[in-house]
Amino acid sequence: MANIPPPILVGKAVTTPEALPDTGGQVFLQPNLANRHGLVAGATGTGKTVTLMTLAEGFSRIGVPVFMADVKGDVAGLAMPGTLNDKLKARIEEIGIAGYVNEGSPVVFWDLFGKLGHPVRATVSEIGPTLLSRMLELNDTQSGVLDIVFRLADDRGLLLLDLDDLRALLNLVAEERKSVSTDYGLVSTPSIGAIQRALLRLESDGGDMFFGEPALELADLMRTTTDGRGVINILAADSLVLKPRLYSSFLLWLLSELFEQLPEVGDLDKPKLVFVFDEAHLLFEDAPKALQQRVEQVVRIIRSKGVGVYFCSQFPDDVPDEMLGQLGNRVQHALRAFTPRDQKAVRTAAETFVPNPGLDVADAIARLGTGEALVSTLQAKGVPMPVEQTLIAAPRCRMGAITDAERAAVRAGSPVGAKYDTTVDRESAEEMLARKIEVAAGQADAPAAKGAESDADEGGLGQAVRNAVFGTKRRQGMVETMAKQTARTIGSQIGRQVLRGLLGGIFGKGR
Repeated sequence: MANIPPPILVGKAVTTPEALPDTGGQVFLQPNLANRHGLVAGATGTGKTVTLMTLAEGFSRIGVPVFMADVKGDVAGLAMPGTLNDKLKARIEEIGIAGYVNEGSPVVFWDLFGKLGHPVRATVSEIGPTLLSRMLELNDTQSGVLDIVFRLADDRGLLLLDLDDLRALLNLVAEERKSVSTDYGLVSTPSIGAIQRALLRLESDGGDMFFGEPALELADLMRTTTDGRGVINILAADSLVLKPRLYSSFLLWLLSELFEQLPEVGDLDKPKLVFVFDEAHLLFEDAPKALQQRVEQVVRIIRSKGVGVYFCSQFPDDVPDEMLGQLGNRVQHALRAFTPRDQKAVRTAAETFVPNPGLDVADAIARLGTGEALVSTLQAKGVPMPVEQTLIAAPRCRMGAITDAERAAVRAGSPVGAKYDTTVDRESAEEMLARKIEVAAGQADAPAAKGAESDADEGGLGQAVRNAVFGTKRRQGMVETMAKQTARTIGSQIGRQVLRGLLGGIFGKGR
């Protein structure tokens, strides 16, 4: 029993605390049920971020690593101790938080753009054509062409590491369009051009910095400190969230990698990792039905791998109904029913809670103050507790942004900085194709020079034959054409596949 982690304090019930006699009215999240996922919802300014920080701190203290996005810049405050004031003291006393001290948590900062944290990278092959098509906002036809490009890379043994490699493959497909169309399916020049333009847009948004090496290793997101605390991984997302397709696709890729790589462990005393998906509506907006179904399957199954997924959004119905039913731990902050959309969201929230005879849920949602929420967590045997109006516990960290100097100090002490801060550029598709072309050109130049010497005195018919075989400055000859074609087909003889995750385990493909 000594190894069982303590429950995480969420807050204290203010309506019917007598309904929780064993805890003195306090509301807890049970670690052994935290992998049953959760939802934190509510209007802007009602305290969702502070609730997430409180939960992240609680998980960290019991040795559970956390990954979460910092959309507004204030989640970074988890790294610094807070400041005790009279208002905070009153809340601590009212809730009855034992052993409260202001302290920071062990934090590692990440950033897709490499500015506010360690760079987060993945190879093009790891992302795969499905998610890349979503990032590039391609239509079905263009996505099909991208599938062919990836298959061609596999068949010719060409590594796709960064966007330059992908461009090189697109150029190769354009040059060999007729033969590729015959072997793999129709490839049109307009589709290739559309993909190239989409790559330019992605690059202008800074997305090209995400593709490359060293690629992120999941083990580095699941670290604990020497004193047994879980590391909180914070992704700087204030700029990233402005590119919603890139933001949601990256988090979905990360979730799929966790699903694919982690072993089955069943029910544990505490999760191996808690994954927080802020601005969850971006994941499901404009997503094809098939993709939503696959995400639902991953969320359902990933709990058996020890991962808890917590969605955060303004409205509970931002998450599809099929997935909403899988989120056992709920924290609902205030919703203001000003519009028909708001009124529908209030009804949805009220209907998804276990009723409490002493609480009118729909009425309470509209009257909640900042720092208050309706809470229902899973208790013994996975049974959800009746919803309680709850005063949310205050976090121990700073509730606000940190300075550049403080961020730099945290980065300087990071255990993974030396591993990820320097880009690695090894030989891949672009270099391999360029070298083959150079070799082919050299093979063509040598006999051409020799032929020119031996036939220096010849003209007329001899010159015409020489031009046809070896080419001129403006037109390639048969030798150069055959050499280039031979070079381009060498890769197909290697006979190996480039391993990658096509949306990870979501689509059942191995790495």
